[in-house]
Amino acid sequence: MRTISVNWFSTVLLLAFSVYTAPAVAQIKTDTLRLLFAGDVMGHAPQIASAQLIKDKKYDYEPCFRYVQPIVSSADLAIANLELTLPGKPPYTGYPMFRSPDALAEALKNTGFDVLVTANNHSNDARGAGVISTVRALDRLKLSHTGTFADARERDTQYPLILSKNGFRLALLNYTYGTNGVPTDSPTIVNLIDKTSIAADLEKAKSLRPHYIIAFMHWGLEYQLNENAEQRDVAAFLARNGADLIIGSHPHVVQPVRQEQTFTPESPDKNVVVVYSLGNYISNQLKPHTDGGIMFEVELLKKEGADKAETGKNGIIPVWRYIHKDSTGKTTYFAVPIVRAEANPELIPDMAPAARTAMLQFAADLRKRIGYNEIRR
Repeated sequence: MRTISVNWFSTVLLLAFSVYTAPAVAQIKTDTLRLLFAGDVMGHAPQIASAQLIKDKKYDYEPCFRYVQPIVSSADLAIANLELTLPGKPPYTGYPMFRSPDALAEALKNTGFDVLVTANNHSNDARGAGVISTVRALDRLKLSHTGTFADARERDTQYPLILSKNGFRLALLNYTYGTNGVPTDSPTIVNLIDKTSIAADLEKAKSLRPHYIIAFMHWGLEYQLNENAEQRDVAAFLARNGADLIIGSHPHVVQPVRQEQTFTPESPDKNVVVVYSLGNYISNQLKPHTDGGIMFEVELLKKEGADKAETGKNGIIPVWRYIHKDSTGKTTYFAVPIVRAEANPELIPDMAPAARTAMLQFAADLRKRIGYNEIRR
């Protein structure tokens, strides 16, 4: 009888398994893009006075965003609502006609914001000349923008706004319910909420083949803590017609964030996140619940070769407006990321105890009302 050594037999088995091992399954690469949205950037008269270095000539808004800068600049794309005009010259005024120095937009850019939406009820506060000077100021700063236009040609060629970043191609649309009764001077254009024109714009957006479509809406009723039926109706319309994410502003208070389900021929069970109102980012408003807002952060996920991106992890980052007064009486307005201030009381070492109590109360009320996933950073 022939004897086979164990070592030789083991070698044969090893070779056999090596030959017939099933090939590894290729992993599909998924790219991620992180977006950040901020609410109403206001320009009340006390804010203008606070930023003033030389009257009518030199203003500095950089300190206002010192504490949120690390969060904003870490996003792949950061977008905010500019609820004021940039006339480019004095007089600079607050409510009811918001006209701020260009230095405010410059500070937003230096903070890390990439895009400002400009269609809101204060778009016409400096009339047609103000619409033009605002978009031109943002052009000079190389800040992308949408919602208002110098003329029809600019709207035709620049709308919807297409944003390309890290292999993602996004379409951004922006509309307002009105302009406080101030007419839009020809040839300027302010995008108004009108379903016929919005449907056409969404069709145009889809024809440009973006991976994701975002609608930033200026809507709702001021100071109401919940969205109304009209907001829900418009949100459903936007989702049915192609919007993948809907962001809201105008009420100056935070309203709910909801996952709304809709039905389209392409996606019969499509879920769309709707942020009904981000609230105030920075302002001088003193009414209840207006002393802060949220940033909304969302990750977009795109599989290699896919035509569409998906909504990934998302959540809110609470922000509180802090007005600091020094020993000389000079004030400074700050947008404060609440989680960081809670975790590190020395983040703002000279914050008055009463101010800290007010911030914590705002945070407690917000968390109780909204109850949405909070990003703790």
